[in-house]
Amino acid sequence: MANLFSGLEEFGLNNLSNINIYDEQEKEEGNKDNKNSKVAFSEEDIIFDKTYNCPVCDSEFKSKMVKTGRVKLKSLDTDLRPQYLQADPLKYDAVLCPHCGYAALNRFFKYVTETQAELIKTNITAKFKSPADTGSIYSYDDAIARHKMALVNSIVKKAKVSERAYTCLKTAWVIRGKYESLPADTPNYKKVIQKLIKEEMEFINNAYEGFSEAFMKESFPMCGMDENTITLLVAELARKIGKIDESSRWISKILISRDASERIKEKARDIKELIKEEKN
Repeated sequence: MANLFSGLEEFGLNNLSNINIYDEQEKEEGNKDNKNSKVAFSEEDIIFDKTYNCPVCDSEFKSKMVKTGRVKLKSLDTDLRPQYLQADPLKYDAVLCPHCGYAALNRFFKYVTETQAELIKTNITAKFKSPADTGSIYSYDDAIARHKMALVNSIVKKAKVSERAYTCLKTAWVIRGKYESLPADTPNYKKVIQKLIKEEMEFINNAYEGFSEAFMKESFPMCGMDENTITLLVAELARKIGKIDESSRWISKILISRDASERIKEKARDIKELIKEEKN
């Protein structure tokens, strides 16, 4: 398996590069510019510094966020990844404390128990090096590193399997955003794309494993999603990693469900068609 945590050396966490996400015990058109506008779009204009209080070290710090209502949704990928016009807010979802190294996706950041805080202080803070200033926006490389830090933290603090799975999924989405926006004149363009796609699929695979396990052990809603949405997600993740029979099984659950919305069932039918195309 590829090293999912490559790129975290700058944070001083070389020793955590080979940890497992799920331990063995747990496994039981873009917005067109107005022709009359003289000012081009700038990502900096939709970003602001949000103040956080770290639940691990109690330090105050700022993390960049996208202003509400400043980006419009364009479409959803089959695995529910949202695509936006002009900018990608997904880059800003991982929050990292520059003082102690604690990181998590925004929805999970403030929820840390005393025991989890001690685990983070022992295993991360003791070795953590604060990253250099990223500038006025986060690049995709910045975002990927921050998401990987969030994943490492979720493992160290023994977070719910669903949190780890969701963090894997979000990391895969950010990696996808990077290769979709990669300039065509990038040196060794094709090789870079192939490497990124391979890395993305590693995270997709781990997201599938985690959500499949969490589905059996945890209650709903899960990471803000209801049971039918998680079922659809797992079906598509299974299809993406080549588990076609598993994907078909999950899709069938949605299509025969009495409480699944027509919107969810329509997406399930779309995935079913993709499965048929792959089988043929």
